[in-house]
Amino acid sequence: MSPSARHVNLILEPVMVSGAMRRVDRLLRAVAEKDIVVTLVGESGAGKEVIARRLHELSPRRAAPFVPINCAAIPETLFESELFGHEKGAFTGADQLVRGKIEAAHGGTLFLDELGELPLHMQAKLLRFLEHRRFMRVGGSQKIHVDVRLVCATLRDLEAEVQAGRFRTDLYYRVQGLTVEIPALRERRADIGPLAAQLVAQAAALHRVEPPRLTRGAVAMLAAYDWPGNVRQLRNAVELLCVLRAGKKVRPADLPPPIRAHAESRPRSPAPDTIEVRLDRPLDESIDAIIQAAVQREGGNRSRAALRLGIGLRTVQRRLRLA
Repeated sequence: MSPSARHVNLILEPVMVSGAMRRVDRLLRAVAEKDIVVTLVGESGAGKEVIARRLHELSPRRAAPFVPINCAAIPETLFESELFGHEKGAFTGADQLVRGKIEAAHGGTLFLDELGELPLHMQAKLLRFLEHRRFMRVGGSQKIHVDVRLVCATLRDLEAEVQAGRFRTDLYYRVQGLTVEIPALRERRADIGPLAAQLVAQAAALHRVEPPRLTRGAVAMLAAYDWPGNVRQLRNAVELLCVLRAGKKVRPADLPPPIRAHAESRPRSPAPDTIEVRLDRPLDESIDAIIQAAVQREGGNRSRAALRLGIGLRTVQRRLRLA
């Protein structure tokens, strides 16, 4: 990668066109001014760090650092030093004082991604810090006070992890301030087109090429795909298009084979139920009508309705509460 490419900003701006993401944004705005712990849950690649940054930018701490830590990416033996830092001479190779991520986040937001991967012995240390907002560097003797807002994210069901003995009960309750579900990309298809456009601009700048131009047909096919890898998978697909179709139009036939195959395999016959989708009412109302009809069709069984519609059970439950 060239030196200039390394400086391209790869931080995504949140896309909140869909009703699902607008509801997420309303939740963020409701709690942004307060320092309660927020835990983001959702599939891998759904954009939890983007939402955590959004919360930080909405908060009074926006001028201070946003410091992310991926708990799944740090070796267990280095975790304590990574979080709390270490003093010079604390261990072999510690030839200088190093401030940890928690100290670096002073005044701002500490984002703990993949919290469910945190080793048990580090869970106890994290809990102690959260209770007192003080810690000692590895090899240190003085307590250091920091002021941070904690935002967590997890793929795992933390309640199930507690039952299995892999997550501390006391820490579980300490991070249960507000839980926000980040919908998968397939549950917010209205966001896919604008998100793809943003990713095209980023990838073109990264590779220093003229951005390709997505046709309406290509955008429609992207929006119809289920994206099991979520935003991460979309980014990879768009980056490939930027390399192969730089400066050219991107038509449906130019999209990666899995996306084309999905479009070709979709059933052509109409659905067995007829749902009135009126153009003179908001899209959210039509979506709610479809969900309600599916639940009724399945005799009130929300799980089967979610499977029939190809969406998450939590989405069905949330939409029924809001309807």
